[in-house]
Amino acid sequence: MNRVWRLLPVSLFSAIAALFLIGLYGRPPSTIPSALIGKPAPAFALPAIAELQASDGKPVPGLALADLKGRGVTVVNVFASWCVPCRDEHPQLLALSRSGVRLVGINYKDDPENARRFLGSLGNPYSAVGSDASGRTAVEWGVYGVPESFVVDSEGIIRFKQIGPISPEQLASVVLPQIEAAARQP
Repeated sequence: MNRVWRLLPVSLFSAIAALFLIGLYGRPPSTIPSALIGKPAPAFALPAIAELQASDGKPVPGLALADLKGRGVTVVNVFASWCVPCRDEHPQLLALSRSGVRLVGINYKDDPENARRFLGSLGNPYSAVGSDASGRTAVEWGVYGVPESFVVDSEGIIRFKQIGPISPEQLASVVLPQIEAAARQP
């Protein structure tokens, strides 16, 4: 009986550790549903990134909730220059923008100079970019980490959330169908 009592703490610890590991690694973040799907995008108004210019030399404007309404489907991409997966997904964002999809960005906790350099070297797919220096807007959108993308319909309702970088396969099989579905919303 004494032996059982000695093993009980070890067994209990092992069981609790196993539960934590299952919770931590058992479910990929990309499968976590967003509480904002089907709900209006949170109110926000972000300033432009200082001195960021479009390819035509005009300043790229900041971003606010009003910019998402009445303009058809918009993809909102949360990114940062220091984010390695953001670099990986950038070619898909450029392709999305070239295909005519309206793409806007929220630059998350980034230095303006680094953000300008990032978009200058990789290309700027965004029609507007808001600078979220404090990260407050990203928190209100329920961002777990960068990159994340949201499909927002013309009424400002969030229809889809992509956690993590968009791969070429996900662009074709998940994101584009979600954009098409959002465009069909009444």
